[in-house]
Amino acid sequence: MSIPHTKRICQIIKLKPEAVDAYKAIHAAVWPGVLAALERAHIVDYSINHYPPLQLLIATMKYTGVDYEADMKLVAEDPETQKWWAVTDGMQESFVEGAQGSGTDMPWWTEVEEVFRFEGKSQ
Repeated sequence: MSIPHTKRICQIIKLKPEAVDAYKAIHAAVWPGVLAALERAHIVDYSINHYPPLQLLIATMKYTGVDYEADMKLVAEDPETQKWWAVTDGMQESFVEGAQGSGTDMPWWTEVEEVFRFEGKSQ
C-alpha cells in the first residue's frame, strides 16, 4: 500500500556502454552522504534498474514529503550529492535535449508517465 501523500516517480536515462561496470560498482557502495541527502528529501523505496539491450537505466522512487520541488532543490545543493553527480553524470546520456547534468534547471533524467498501477486487492 502507498503511504498517504506519496508521489511515485519513474525516470529513465541512457547508460554509456563503456560505463556499465563502473556504474554498477559505484552503486554497490553509494556514499552515505548521498543516501542521507535523499532521506532528508523524503525519498524512499528508491531503486535503479538496468536494461542492457537499450542501455536504459530505470529509476523508481517514492516521495513522501509535501514540497517535492523544494526538497529536490535541497538535494541539488548538497555538496556530497554534487560530487556524486560529477562522477555518475559522465556515465550517462540524457534524453533531454540540451541537458547539461544533474541538479540544474533542466532535468537530466526524464520522468515517464505512469499508465497503470495496482496496489493489491481491489475493494
